[in-house]
Amino acid sequence: MPAFATISAPQLARLIGTPDAPTVIDVRLEEDFALDPRVLPGTLRIAHGRVTELAARIGPSGAVVLCQGGRKLSEGAAALLRVHGQRAEILEGGWVEAVAAGLPCLPAALVPARGSLWVTRQRPKVDRIACPWLIRRFIDPEARFLFVAASEVQPVADRFGATPFDIENTRFSHRGDLCSFDAFLDDFALHSEALDRLALVVRGADTDRHDLAPQAAGLLALSVGLSRQYRDDLAQLEAGMALYDALYRWARDGFAEGHDWPQGRNA
Repeated sequence: MPAFATISAPQLARLIGTPDAPTVIDVRLEEDFALDPRVLPGTLRIAHGRVTELAARIGPSGAVVLCQGGRKLSEGAAALLRVHGQRAEILEGGWVEAVAAGLPCLPAALVPARGSLWVTRQRPKVDRIACPWLIRRFIDPEARFLFVAASEVQPVADRFGATPFDIENTRFSHRGDLCSFDAFLDDFALHSEALDRLALVVRGADTDRHDLAPQAAGLLALSVGLSRQYRDDLAQLEAGMALYDALYRWARDGFAEGHDWPQGRNA
């Protein structure tokens, strides 16, 4: 059982990718980070002596602090955050245990600074809601999204310093039979059993290949319905976040569950 103000790697794994995910604060020494320059989703990296500079950036779900082995640097940094009124736990076993437990580890060189700006085509349906969900839940919780005319995506990206996605001739777009959601999973090393299961549904809905997963037709129907319900693309995105949160929990925990009228009950 984890000690006081400590969270285990399996417990943290259950929170990553959900709306309740904590802010992960990585205080590994530079020499330790250089040995494995990857980070967990939702990470802010900072030197242990400056950790209180991040106190105001911690959300309502609190913080999890990690160092290489989960000892003095994590203990001290988490204690300092608690002095500043924040709920802070340390990751039991630190980075070493996170890797051993198979938590998703992203290449730090690709992870954008918090509040990153992304741009895609307006009037989203499937990929252009699924990808922002993935970005906010696993890459940058504070990411912002611009929805513009298709012809203006690249010019807006160039002028406003945004990263384009789900548009031809960009990094994060369709690759052969795969869709943009798959491209993000590939490049950010986010493949997992749950995300791969979700990706199959997204791909089937986005490319009209409902034979890939029986859930694809339902996702397309819901996506079209949301696009008709909302005239504001950002309002549609917020509604879509809840949809994909539910789909992720299905893909992670509920994919084997069926539903039928209870046996023995009169119709």
